[in-house]
Amino acid sequence: MDYLARESADLSVELWNRIDDAVVGTARKHLTARRFLKVYGPLGPGATTVSMDGVAKDEVLENGIGRIVGRTQLELPLFYEDFTLLGRDLELAAQTGMPLDMAPAIAAAKKAARREDDLILNGNKALGTEGLLTAKGSVKIKRNDWSKGENGFADVANAVSQLAKNGYLGRYALVVAPDLYLALQRLQPNTGMLEIDRVQKLIGDNVYMTSSLEAGKAVLVCAEPEYMDLALGLDLSVGYLEFADFNHTFRIMETAALRVKDPAAIVVLA
Repeated sequence: MDYLARESADLSVELWNRIDDAVVGTARKHLTARRFLKVYGPLGPGATTVSMDGVAKDEVLENGIGRIVGRTQLELPLFYEDFTLLGRDLELAAQTGMPLDMAPAIAAAKKAARREDDLILNGNKALGTEGLLTAKGSVKIKRNDWSKGENGFADVANAVSQLAKNGYLGRYALVVAPDLYLALQRLQPNTGMLEIDRVQKLIGDNVYMTSSLEAGKAVLVCAEPEYMDLALGLDLSVGYLEFADFNHTFRIMETAALRVKDPAAIVVLA
């Protein structure tokens, strides 16, 4: 079965390859959370749910019956963005050999990447899903003014200390809003180093800026897969939606869910 309905479109393999390259290449540049989260899957487009085991998962045996507790099922919702390539543009490219303008595909891919990061970081109230900043049970630390002194480094060091003392050791990743990232670009007195350089040395270079975070917010995670990961059903893919008014409309799709297995591996700075 051609789930993406590509066979229904009278388009060349070369054109599909160009569309895929534009969409996937753009998404890779703009996706932030995938740079530090492990991916579980893809499980396939038919997967609608994925199991998630909490820290208290166990098998309970009683009266000849065994059941697993501490395991929940998460929905894998579908996220999509559409774009249209004009039939006249396709015809001109075919006749002249001129490259086709992929701006509509690139713009849609940027929106799709932002939507995924927003889901992972902030969750979605309509879906009832939590993000890294909204997960219940995470550690909350009041952030100081990062434009003054060594507050930025001190706050991150405090967050690392919170994780380490509770046994969360491994790959640390810090995600910050653009204003906080800019605040870290200051030369520290008597060190000859930018503040961000000190932060990167502390957590292993894994500092990421994203506009998906509101101003003044940051989150530090221990991004090991036993604590959290990103479950995928259908990875970012391009399908053929329709031919209307002699124009071709495509859909960028994915099914995904953030699995926070142990929220104590998250420190929110706000």
